[in-house]
Amino acid sequence: MKAKAFDTKLFSKILLYTKPYKKRFYGVIVFAVLLAVFAAVRPLLLADAVDEYIKPKNHFGLVQYIIIMGLTLLFEVFSQFYFVYWANWLGQDIIKDIRIKLFQHMLNFRMKYFDNAPVGQLVTRSVSDIEQIAKIFSQGLFMIISDLMKMAACLIIMFYMNWKLSLIVVAAMPILIYITRVFQKKMQVAFEEVRSQVSNLNTFVQERLTGMKIVQLFNREQIEHQKFIDINEKHNKAWLKTILYNSIFFPIADIISSITLGLVIFNGGIQIINGNEFTTQGQMTAYIMFIGFLFSPLRQIADKFNEMQMGMISANRVFDIIETQEDVQQNGTIPAHHFKGDIRFENVRFSYLKGEEVLKGINLNVKSGQTIAIVGSTGAGKSTIINLLNRFYEIDSGEIYIDNHNINDFELQSLRRQIAVVLQDVFLFADTIFHNITLHNPTISREDVITAAQKIGVHDFIMSLPDGYDYDVKERGVMLSSGQRQLIAFLRAYVCNPSILILDEATSSIDTYSEELIQNATQTITKGRTSIVIAHRLATIVNADKIIVMDKGQIVEQGNHAELLNKSDGYYKNLYESQFSVDNETV
Repeated sequence: MKAKAFDTKLFSKILLYTKPYKKRFYGVIVFAVLLAVFAAVRPLLLADAVDEYIKPKNHFGLVQYIIIMGLTLLFEVFSQFYFVYWANWLGQDIIKDIRIKLFQHMLNFRMKYFDNAPVGQLVTRSVSDIEQIAKIFSQGLFMIISDLMKMAACLIIMFYMNWKLSLIVVAAMPILIYITRVFQKKMQVAFEEVRSQVSNLNTFVQERLTGMKIVQLFNREQIEHQKFIDINEKHNKAWLKTILYNSIFFPIADIISSITLGLVIFNGGIQIINGNEFTTQGQMTAYIMFIGFLFSPLRQIADKFNEMQMGMISANRVFDIIETQEDVQQNGTIPAHHFKGDIRFENVRFSYLKGEEVLKGINLNVKSGQTIAIVGSTGAGKSTIINLLNRFYEIDSGEIYIDNHNINDFELQSLRRQIAVVLQDVFLFADTIFHNITLHNPTISREDVITAAQKIGVHDFIMSLPDGYDYDVKERGVMLSSGQRQLIAFLRAYVCNPSILILDEATSSIDTYSEELIQNATQTITKGRTSIVIAHRLATIVNADKIIVMDKGQIVEQGNHAELLNKSDGYYKNLYESQFSVDNETV
């Protein structure tokens, strides 16, 4: 969707955010009016000073008049200060509210949305695009209103002073307005390209910095450097278009203004010489000042309209996200206080992409307190089951029940509070270990964390780190090994005291020492609660109450370890024997 040069519907949406700040909004309008009045008064005061005091050489009167002019200027400066300060203050408060609403809205998106939206693009919308919206108020709307008021006041007085000369000025204005309009249309297209290229640049940089290890491991530094040069060149060309249009417009506007001023001075001078219309030099001086006050805002309005246009384009992008509803997770009405842990899938079908089913009619029963394991090859649909249970995605058809209630009927946040997940790829924030465990949940105390850590056997490991629980793990937990991050994830899940625990490949790709700690932790945190373990290493799930074997989105076998091994030429038996023989060869 392209933003119009001026989209009134979009603008009305932005204005809704001014409601909490009505007094400030109208205060800025008042100061805009005062600035227009002062702009009209100053030339008139100068005209009187020239005619009444300078020409007659009235020194005493001139001093008094200069004091009056000084006070007028002081009030104008005062009004200008509050006009600019309040307009910028209003803009910042508005984008603060919009940014909060945008971020809150993104927090409620389904995972499907984030699968399709580049992170760098969302960062651009949340930061630079929203910051640009502030310029609608600080450098756009109110500045344009103020300038239009100044122009209207000046034009009225100019016609009153000399309507013949004013016709010359008015004749030049349509030309300047037409050129300004053409300029605005060109700039609107250029600004859309600029915002698009800024988004592409942010996305590229964010992805490469996040994946720097892969870039360096595969010696892609030169390739990525060249890609960056290409993207940066497109960004540079987009900005150069705006520079070109500015370089063309402003000299043309200056030429038209200068020619108009020259014609006015020539004709005004003749009138004074002939004793017509203008009778004094002071009036001529004031009239020339009025021309400057008239053309200068008209020239600047184009520049201010550029800022407003840039803000409107950014607002359009931001509101596109805020108004996205089909990807928002809908909450149910039943609060999930505590689950017994009975889970049931009935003919569940799901596809990430339309027409490409990942789960093909899954029927699954898990009894309260059971530990079940889900195994299968990559892409079989194991992790998808977990995603659906947490309602990260919505199923295509079928039903999922917990304690005989459809999961769609539960309040989403309360549902997820009862389900803890330990993923293979643990994400830690740039914060302390304590805060990465509690995730700033005020109901979990340090004593709770220490007690839980001691129960699952990770307290000694944490205390061995500098600053213990206050150790800063840095961005994504880079100060810890993969096994250590996994232990933190186990503790994070345990302190939540969930009704249902999910371990998704939680023991893969870790060292032997960490695996022993995790095995002990697993036994502790799965005790007395329904647990689902997705495992690649089958030796870790031999004691599960039930093993679900999946292949190509379907359950092909289920039973305990002994039952599945007794199936001749069974899928699980072949998988286990194959893995067991590989482990022996490795040893």
